[in-house]
Amino acid sequence: MRKKPFIVGNWKMNLTLAEGVEFAKSLRKSLQNKNEIISGICPPFTFLKDISRVLEGSSICVGAQNIHSEKNGAYTGEISALMVKDTGCTHVLLGHSERRHLFGEIDSFINAKMKTALSIDLKPIFCIGETLNEREEGKTKYVVKNQLKNGLLGIARNHVEELVIAYEPVWAIGTGKTASPEQANEVHSFIRGFLTDEYGKDVANSVYIQYGGSVKPENTKELIAQPEIDGLLVGGASIKLESFLKIIDAASIQ
Repeated sequence: MRKKPFIVGNWKMNLTLAEGVEFAKSLRKSLQNKNEIISGICPPFTFLKDISRVLEGSSICVGAQNIHSEKNGAYTGEISALMVKDTGCTHVLLGHSERRHLFGEIDSFINAKMKTALSIDLKPIFCIGETLNEREEGKTKYVVKNQLKNGLLGIARNHVEELVIAYEPVWAIGTGKTASPEQANEVHSFIRGFLTDEYGKDVANSVYIQYGGSVKPENTKELIAQPEIDGLLVGGASIKLESFLKIIDAASIQ
């Protein structure tokens, strides 16, 4: 039996607090009787407390977009895992390609963040994926395997099964290009195989593996129909309520 699809919207640096709160209220109302899917949103940090209050008691998860690896200290401008947890968040995006490529985050730093998040029961949505050059050079699986090995280094088996892994080919993020359903499923199958080899079939099957990269209402049905795609990490299409709800509806039909 397949898992319920897990659809998460990453708002990135968009919307105002007032817009975000109204979005959350409308989302809650629209999804109150929708039990065949799991949904979540990752708003900017300054919205988290307010949106967590709006969504408290609902089935909609709230996640942060980033944390620091240290629990506290002299890290001007950074946010700790505990600060995020205190807002009511249950999840956090880690390793997103924009963090890796725009802010120079490396695997070891992401791994440290993962351990910090898991230590306080904050569930990581661990993002991995290859660049266009790496895909064209036939290095997709090599890159993905290294990101998995380095990102999960030293993380206990019982914590691995709590993770969400988001495969997001860098060349498909914000570009309008999308990996074909078959391309995405092939990499998802590879990820599942890696988890099976390292942690066993039960753990591998319990991990949600999402696809992210120019997800929109028009391609949702084909993507979520793939056997190894457990959910979607939605970027630009998640900041407009209408398009996000269309994605959720399309994913629910499967």
